Amino acid sequence: MTQVVSELSKTSKILICFGTRPELIKFAPMIQFLVASGKQLVTVNTGQHTDLLLPLFELFGIRPDYNLEAMVAGQSLNALGSRLLEKLDPVLEKEQPDLVLVQGDTASAVMGSMAAFNRRIPVGHLEAGLRSGNPLSPFPEEMNRRLVGQIARFHFAATERNRRTLLDEGVKPESIHLVGNTVVDALHQTLKTTRPGSTVAEMQEWAAGKKLVLVTTHRRENFGETMSLHLRALREFIESRTDLAMVFPVHPNPNVRAAVNAELDHHPRIRLTDPMGYCDFVHLLSHAWLIVSDSGGIQEEATALGKPMIVLRENTERPEAVECGVARLVGESPERLREMLRTALIDEVWHASASRSCDVFGDGHAAERICDVLFGASEKTNPLQPLSIAA
Repeated sequence: MTQVVSELSKTSKILICFGTRPELIKFAPMIQFLVASGKQLVTVNTGQHTDLLLPLFELFGIRPDYNLEAMVAGQSLNALGSRLLEKLDPVLEKEQPDLVLVQGDTASAVMGSMAAFNRRIPVGHLEAGLRSGNPLSPFPEEMNRRLVGQIARFHFAATERNRRTLLDEGVKPESIHLVGNTVVDALHQTLKTTRPGSTVAEMQEWAAGKKLVLVTTHRRENFGETMSLHLRALREFIESRTDLAMVFPVHPNPNVRAAVNAELDHHPRIRLTDPMGYCDFVHLLSHAWLIVSDSGGIQEEATALGKPMIVLRENTERPEAVECGVARLVGESPERLREMLRTALIDEVWHASASRSCDVFGDGHAAERICDVLFGASEKTNPLQPLSIAA
């Protein structure tokens, strides 16, 4: 073990900071593993996705120790950031954790890291090393990742490409750990241990015999005309063939809802729903013929499930999904989207290559590897080995 790792002991206290649905999904396997291992754990919910988190707490059996309720309607990114710092600091002062864990690229990740740094508390970063190459896209997530990368002492990378990116940025090799992505842990666990609710079962019956297109979109850079034109192209695609059906769980952001209602409402083969619980969503995802989304996490889930995906973005911080044959970038052009949708109907190679790419982002044991790094190898006959996955 390196000096960095040896600073933690079996009795060290870990504080996990999260506030959005994707963060909690990716932290859930970590929280469950730490609790089962009897570790000292403090969980802090910053409260950015209040309603979206409640069903996840029930699904994963998690009760946060703190709920900061940091979200205020209409607040700016700067206001949210300052509010998070103000509310996190008293928690850190009271709990005195030995390590703060953050995940990904959200405000809670960057402000959780900064709050910990200001109190000289080491930070561990799950999903470290992802880069799109453009500081403004996705905004502000790309810069959030870079800032967390400057603060973190433990960098938990999902892929070999992520590890190399961190090395190129000057991160010490002994601080980087190739573990896979915990989203694959959560995905496999949920599909294995749960059954979809009646709503999903009804949707599957409604779409029986049709090619199911599952759509989500919520990125700030797509708000406005870009999103409207994408949605119009999707509606035209569904209208073009009677063997197509579309399900769209609509993000609660008013910008998204306005565009969706204007472009997709009142079509017999398009179902608009409220955001689904994670269990229902991944079961529906596993039955999709094609996925269309601007979500980063869904790129990982689509890859783990072997499902072809059209990414409604100019670039991606997960190029492995493109390189392995799962995802294709569409950019802002509605004509490009129309072309890709038509291609999905005839490109059998695309569907075949997607189905063979399931382990690109991990094998479902990332949480266990992270805990082995933090506390020393677990006591098992055959301890897990470091990953050797996508470049």
